[in-house]
Parts: sequence; C-alpha cells; structure tokens
Amino acid sequence: MPSVPPSRPTVPQFDAIVVGAGFSGLYQLYRLRELGLSVRVLEACDDIGGTWHRNRYPGARCDIESTSYSYSFSPELDQEWEWSERYATQPELLRYLRHVADRFGLRQDITLRTRVTRAVYDEDRHLWQVGTDTGERFTARFVILATGCMSAVKEPDIPGAASFGGRALHTADWPHEGVDLTGERVAVIGTGCSGVQAIPLLAQQAAALTVFQRTPVYALPAHNRALTAEENAELKARYPQFRIAQRQSRGGTVFEPPTRSALAADAAERAATYAAAWESGLLSGLLRTYNDILVDADANETVAEFVRSKIRSIVTDPETAETLSPRGLPYGTKRPCLDTGYYATYNKPHVSVVDLTRTPIVEITPSGIRTPERDHAVDVIVYATGFDAMTGSQIAVDIVGKGGTTLREKWADGPRNHLGLLSSGFPNLFTVLGPLSPSVLSNAVVAIEQHVEWITDCIAHLRESGLTEIDATADAEKEWCAHVADLADLTLYPAVASWYTGGNVPGKPRVFLAYTGGLDRYRAQCDAAARDGYRGFATAS
Repeated sequence: MPSVPPSRPTVPQFDAIVVGAGFSGLYQLYRLRELGLSVRVLEACDDIGGTWHRNRYPGARCDIESTSYSYSFSPELDQEWEWSERYATQPELLRYLRHVADRFGLRQDITLRTRVTRAVYDEDRHLWQVGTDTGERFTARFVILATGCMSAVKEPDIPGAASFGGRALHTADWPHEGVDLTGERVAVIGTGCSGVQAIPLLAQQAAALTVFQRTPVYALPAHNRALTAEENAELKARYPQFRIAQRQSRGGTVFEPPTRSALAADAAERAATYAAAWESGLLSGLLRTYNDILVDADANETVAEFVRSKIRSIVTDPETAETLSPRGLPYGTKRPCLDTGYYATYNKPHVSVVDLTRTPIVEITPSGIRTPERDHAVDVIVYATGFDAMTGSQIAVDIVGKGGTTLREKWADGPRNHLGLLSSGFPNLFTVLGPLSPSVLSNAVVAIEQHVEWITDCIAHLRESGLTEIDATADAEKEWCAHVADLADLTLYPAVASWYTGGNVPGKPRVFLAYTGGLDRYRAQCDAAARDGYRGFATAS
C-alpha cells in the first residue's frame, strides 16, 4: 500500500480533497469551487457517476421517482433536463450525472482511476496528507469523504467460492460490456434490491434460474412507465415550489404525513388504504398510510400480512408463495424494494427458489452449489450480496487522526461522530451521507445537498474567521450517538439483523446506522449548531 511521505509542507497543495465523484462528490466540487477554493476530486473508477457508474446489472434503476431523485441546486438544470421514465434506469442516471459534470465544467478537477488508500492528519499544521494506489500524494486542509453508503462491496464469504469453474458475477460490479446468459443455468444468491431488480430480467435469458434466498423481501410494484411531454412540462412549471417542499420534508419526498394509527382503522378501511398505496408505485407508499407502522408491532403486522396476501395472489404455487413471504420480519425494517414482475417470475417453469433457512448453502463446488438436499449444477453464479453499508467505504481507507488513532480503531464498536458529519479526533474530515445521519432513510439526493451545503458553509466560516481546524467535541459526539440510538429504539428497526444495523456483515458491530428523526428535524439541528457558532465543534487557528 502506498505510504504518505514524511515531508510536512506548510502550505496545502489543495484547499480540499474530495473522495468520490458520484452525486455527492460532484456537488461538493461545485460548491467548493464557488468559494474560490482549489479542489481535487479523486475517483477510483474510470469515469464519474459513483453508484450509477458501477451498478450496471440488468434492471438497475432508482427507486425514488426520477424527478425527485435529482439535483435541486440549479433551476436551469431542472428546466433543461427531461426524464424519460418515472424511475430512471442506470444508463439514464449516468447520462444525467455526465451532463451535470460537463455543464458545470467539473471534469477538469477530477482525477479518475485513483483510489485513496491512506490519509494522515498533521496535527501541527492542520493538514491532511493523502496517499493513493497510484503512488500520487496530496496535501489538503480539508478532506470530504463523498464515498457513498453503498460502495464497499460485500464479497461472498461462502466456502468454496474460489473453486467454482463457471462464471461468477456480482451485481455491484457488473461487466460494462454486459453479459449474455442465453441458455445458461444461472444461480442468484441474494434477494435484496439488486436481486429483486435483476431476477426478472435474468429469467428472460436463462435456461434455468435458481434463486437462493436467505431472507424473503417485501417488494412493491413500481408501475414504471414513460413520462409524457405534458407531465414533464407540468413538472417543470412547478419545480421551484416542489424543490422547496422537498427540502422542508421529512424524507426528501413530498407527501402529507399520516396522523392516524393503523389499529384505529377497521379491517375494510385498512385494506382499501393499503391497496391504494400498493397501486401508487411508490417505495414509501405503504409507510405513508398510518403513523404507527414502524413503531408498533401489531400495526406493522397489518401491513405485513397485506403484502403476504398480495404475494399469495400473484405466485400460483402455494409453497413457493410461502417461501417468498416474509414472516417475523416487520415491514420496512429492511429496505423494501420496488419491482417489475419479481413475484410473477416465480410462476415460470424454469425458475425456482431455494430457502436457505431450511437448506443452507454448504459450499460452492467447481460445478455449482451444494445444499444438504442436493447439488445444484449451474453455469453462472450471480452474487447479489450487497454492501458493507454506511461505514464500509470509510474504514476501507487507512485514516489516521490525532494521536495516531485510526478511524477503524475508533469505530471498532460502531461509528461515532457528531451530526453524522465529523468524528472527534479527525479534524477537517467531513463525511457526506455518512452513518448517524438520515442518509438511507431519506431521498439520498436531497440529503446529499443538505450535507454538502452545510459543509461548504462551515468551510467558508472557517476561512472568513481565520481558522484552520474544526473538530467535533467528544461530549457532543457522545450526546449525538446516544440521541440517534434513543430515537432508533423507539422504532422496530434495531431488532432486525439488516444492513441498517450491520447485520449483513459477519463480525460487524450491531448498531443502528441511520438517524430516524427525519431529514427536516436533522436539518434544523445542523442549522442550529451552525447558527450557535458551530456548537458541538471545537475550532483552532
């Protein structure tokens, strides 16, 4: 691993290094350049786009409506870009991000094919020294981790995986040239969002498709469709008001929050309400129906059973329908999925599902996958095993803060920071969309803009005040971590082993990783801290 040089320049090479060139990194670059700062974005991939550059598996698309899942900072951009579908595919999202980079002249400050491997804080000079896998070294006053919640790929940890003689693919690192699976016997391991999106399309090609499912998923129909010219024109006319409403909303999407308990409604009313939400094609549709879905187990069971009834109505084989039906898993405590034909795919005669809770994978062999019941001979294995979410992309970098403490050491029992922005002992190291912020429980792009704007304003304040360092205080960090945990404990989330809690990665500490109080409440707390002279943070000149 390249090391950081021992030299200690008194003047930073750049004002800021931004790590990652996806939605977060591009906007952070745009904002910092507005301040007149010298900025360099370092991106490991061979092009910009982040998640939407890497995730090219069949069916990859956003699960927030395209018109909402987009930047709001430029009214001109809103007017000139036209989305083709309700839920944009990966290629369209990547075209959008490339358009943004070109329109605002961002590429000149982005270095591609350069992975940050190490960052060491120089306490005397209040500078970060950054090393990369190319051997290049950079010095900067500020480092902003725009590495995303879902970029550290969770590699399969199944015995024998390396022995497989066929082709092994991962949904998070799909070949850019695409894959032709016509006539192949295909296995898919994993039924999270990427698996749910890919399986219907893989089934169209494969001669036989076997899905290995550990935990059934709650999937809602997307009802995706092309957007008409009239719809686009109407949207553009109301974009200014809509963008304001997005920023003021609880989750970055605009709707009227429910005020009534599911248990206060009778069965007929609930059924009608849930049916309308099911048909809405919205990821959060069912969660918008009643105010106690995520806090009361009995209320949650009413919506969980509704989804199971839908699965039974779609999947013709009762045993398969039951295998696909989540039980003992409150609705919404693992991220729901939007699908196009997911459950109906299991009605095809060449598609089958293996319940890993009953017949777990023993090992992968040169010719396929072995369970206690049988050997499954396959030509291709598709791993849809997801990510080391929320913290994985940060601790993947060897980050050394004050006193020689590494971020990995500090976060050994779970992430610790203040407002999800700065971790005490690691000054001038900001995170966009990091752990203990609303992040994955909100529209990511709206949350990104809030983070980037707060960070930018903070850096502007430091420069105007002649300050060179900002760090979270230990007390504020302790209080914030307790606050996030206390709010999570009011919900059904923490009891479930999900990537929200680190439960999908063996050995990872079980901590609820997101702020459940809502993006609006979170924004207010961040703004209040800044107004109060960056309360909870320590500064130095």
